[in-house]
Amino acid sequence: MHKYWIALNNIPGLGPTRIKRLVDAFGSPEGALGAPLPLLLDKKLVPPKSADAFRAPEKLLDEAEAQIERCRRADVSVLIQTDGGYPVYLREIFAPPPVLYVRGDLSVLGGHALAVVGTRSPTPYGVACTRMLAAELCGSAVIVSGLAVGVDTAAHERCLELGGKTVAVLGCGIDRVYPPENRGLAKRICEKGALVSEFPPGTIPESYNFPRRNRVISGISCGVLVVEAGERSGALITAGYALEQNRVVFAVPGPIDSPMSAGTFKLIKDGAVPVKSAADVFEHISSVSFAPLLTAPPQSIRSEPPPTLPENEITVWDVLSNEPQWVDTISEACGVDIPRLLAILLNMELKGFVTQIGGQQFRRALC
Repeated sequence: MHKYWIALNNIPGLGPTRIKRLVDAFGSPEGALGAPLPLLLDKKLVPPKSADAFRAPEKLLDEAEAQIERCRRADVSVLIQTDGGYPVYLREIFAPPPVLYVRGDLSVLGGHALAVVGTRSPTPYGVACTRMLAAELCGSAVIVSGLAVGVDTAAHERCLELGGKTVAVLGCGIDRVYPPENRGLAKRICEKGALVSEFPPGTIPESYNFPRRNRVISGISCGVLVVEAGERSGALITAGYALEQNRVVFAVPGPIDSPMSAGTFKLIKDGAVPVKSAADVFEHISSVSFAPLLTAPPQSIRSEPPPTLPENEITVWDVLSNEPQWVDTISEACGVDIPRLLAILLNMELKGFVTQIGGQQFRRALC
């Protein structure tokens, strides 16, 4: 069965929607591949550029079998919609990807998933918000994003730092990584989560692949959180797909004079749920009828000083709380000048005991 779906998926010019129409018309992928070409063209079930492939279905099937073997040797799983490991949320959307190629832990695709996306050029505020929210969410949901630089990278990395599970959806073949500077991150994601692509191995990262990638990001997830986005950000495309798929769209409010907040401002104006913390997400996800509840609570904030902190860091710790405080307020309260205080706070942040919330505001980190 897999080879017939793969054969259809490999035909240039066919996407999930056309493949769905073909299978609906002929009852199965086998029936679609065996259909008379004049009939396919007459009913406009295939575009002219795909016609040649249907003249040699045996060749298509041979190539599909060879691809299955190459994937097996490369430790890549191949899923079709009827497989148990196929993501349950994704199966519900209109014309889901006929084939998914997965490298990593298949079990993460069966967990509750939330997409965290945003601009490739985030501000420090955007990075800080992404890291904070990913940290609060990753204890209860698989974090899904697109492996792009910027917000995507920050979400994936923070999740991995805290031992959470994350999924990166690619706009190219599973055997390629884009952008290339995220090869190391992709490798780490495979160890703690999964890389996913609907594109056949060898597919290069063409620009027109990424809207399809965004559709899968939202489709895998029960909600989409947009942290920062300009007016033309691809994250807004993901949010648009989420609305079509009956997912909840969340957005982080930002400074009204920041170009990177223009997209999220528009989303909130159009009805997206504004998010200050993970609690806002869990409150609304629980009301989505198609998705099981994300019942695990967000991770708690540390209340006791870790025993490994030196005395000068404990002094700062005692001033910090769950709520963000400006650095000058902390300096005044603990009697440490700001240059020394920033060095102490940086050291505590590197140890994972302090979180910076942008604008030189700090609070105690999550457990």
